[in-house]
Amino acid sequence: MQKEDISWYASWFDSPYYHILYKDRDDSEAADFMRKLTHHLELNTDAKILDLACGKGRHSRHLSTLGYDVTGVDLSEESIKFAKKFEKEHLRFAVHDMCLPYKENAFDAVFNLFTSFGYFEKEEDNVRTIKAIKNNLANNGLAVIDFLNVSYVASNLVKEESKTVEGVTFDISRVIKDGYIQKNISFTKDAKHHKYTEKVKALTLAHFKNYFEEAGLQLKHIFGDYHLNTFDSNTSKRLILIFGL
Repeated sequence: MQKEDISWYASWFDSPYYHILYKDRDDSEAADFMRKLTHHLELNTDAKILDLACGKGRHSRHLSTLGYDVTGVDLSEESIKFAKKFEKEHLRFAVHDMCLPYKENAFDAVFNLFTSFGYFEKEEDNVRTIKAIKNNLANNGLAVIDFLNVSYVASNLVKEESKTVEGVTFDISRVIKDGYIQKNISFTKDAKHHKYTEKVKALTLAHFKNYFEEAGLQLKHIFGDYHLNTFDSNTSKRLILIFGL
């Protein structure tokens, strides 16, 4: 996946309407998750963390308040432009393609959070990303992928809904099709109709195990929610994977 590609995520994530639709994401939940996760990983207070596909940097900012040295990277120039407003000592942001290593052997932990994986059309790009994560890790480093649980999503799929945010009414439909969980978003603003599609590959635990094996990585722990409860393939909302060398 190259940055020049006109992919759904390249256009949608840079759209101001993406940030309007998702403006009310739960910061308190994100902060609590970061505290629990870093405690579980037993990271030293001077640990270097890479927040991969960081969006506007909300997890990076929470990690920074815990005292870690944090770098957030994302393909979206608009998201990084926003995140840079919060830069300070030990907290920085950059535009970067997560398929490629950012800085080899430089990080004690690499986090890929809030379903920021599975966007690619080509399976090889998923594997490339896992290998890039490996290359970013220092000796004894650990990585985390926080993904959705496909089985739970399939059983609880909200097929249609409308949501009004800042005067914009978003009509949202969802479907699982051709191996992807697909969300179609349409709305009218200033007499112009807009349509966007989010597509996330319906990756299961078995898919990730194959990626880790191909990359020479070991799966260490699996959790099913942001409280780090045990993963259950039927009832867990999340699939949180901790892995390393």
